[in-house]
Amino acid sequence: MTEKTASQAPATVPSDHIMAVYSRTPLAFERGEGARLYTTDGESYLDCMAGIAVNALGHANPKLVAVLKEQAEKLWHVSNIFTIPAQERLAKALTDATFADVVFFGNSGSEAIECAIKTARKYHWKNGQPERIDIIGFEGSFHGRTLGAINASGNPNYLEGFGPPLPGFVHLPFGDLDAIKAAVGPTTAAIILEPVQGEGGARAWPDAMLKAIRELCDETGTLLIYDEIQCGLGRSGKLFAHEWVEGAAPDIMAVAKALGGGFPVGACLATAEAAKGMTVGSHGSTYGGNPLAMAVGEASLAELVKPELMAHVREVAGYFTQQFSGLRERYPDVIEDIRGKGLLIGLKLKTPNREFMQHAREQHLLIAGGGDNCVRLLPPLNLTIEEASEAVGKLERACETARAKAKAATQAKTPA
Repeated sequence: MTEKTASQAPATVPSDHIMAVYSRTPLAFERGEGARLYTTDGESYLDCMAGIAVNALGHANPKLVAVLKEQAEKLWHVSNIFTIPAQERLAKALTDATFADVVFFGNSGSEAIECAIKTARKYHWKNGQPERIDIIGFEGSFHGRTLGAINASGNPNYLEGFGPPLPGFVHLPFGDLDAIKAAVGPTTAAIILEPVQGEGGARAWPDAMLKAIRELCDETGTLLIYDEIQCGLGRSGKLFAHEWVEGAAPDIMAVAKALGGGFPVGACLATAEAAKGMTVGSHGSTYGGNPLAMAVGEASLAELVKPELMAHVREVAGYFTQQFSGLRERYPDVIEDIRGKGLLIGLKLKTPNREFMQHAREQHLLIAGGGDNCVRLLPPLNLTIEEASEAVGKLERACETARAKAKAATQAKTPA
């Protein structure tokens, strides 16, 4: 049997040869431009998922493409054994723009979370309190798919089958300040939360509660970790979602997704005090912070920090909020609630969210699912008002379909 040439190889990898961990929609895209994705047969879709908040500057953003091409012809990877100038530049840009003093680069949000957990525990070990290992998290959270990250989230669906839960993780109801105060004790290392939950149903923590949690951490010597992997880097209308609340900055923060604009980049940011236990040999990454990733990260962050982009996010988010309020009034049998912050928007539905996503796809609109029977809109941050208007129109037609299906199902159940 002769070996297949590239031209003879199948256009797509058969699903029989991919580990069956995804429930995939039968859509395949071959190219993207801005907020548009194009299938292999040329059909256009308006993308209000952006790779789950990853392609924050749109598909094939010219500035990111140019930087990637230029760096690809120079140097892809060396090793963290050596100095990587672009890594130092991006770390400085991140610390200049945030509460942080130091940065560790990885390849994903999950890796940033793992580093955050290790940093928090090592901080207390360095302080002579090795018993302080407990990480307090919250129902509805999602921190990634590594073993440490799923234990921090505590979702039983993600923990099942992977052995007993790891020690040192505590889970509390979302938004229960009294429960948080009762849970913090002599073995608590850190509290971890998403200022705006993504997968949990686009739920934003109330401003007063974030500030109260910060104050509680200060009083008890507990570190505060924010997961801004999805809600950060401009998605809320500020560079980071916690910046809407004065005096609520974290000690450690995990970021990723938009940082690479589609290229795998993750980062754990921390104050110098919180990171004092992370000494030589305590952590590392083979690929993290490589020259190729850093070049794209630098270019992406340079766009994301622009005040005019943040103003645009707030303008488009305000338009969506107004329009979705109207949709909810017209379709109270379909839309129950509107949630989120900025361009992390959740619509809590009265009809099954998976079915609604399909109705949207039939209108050539891509939206994401979410917990608590929500769908999420996570469009590129540079989505135009005209594209936002188009998305609203497509969602209205999806609501019409959902209403018609629900009516037909009710009639089918009614005796003649």
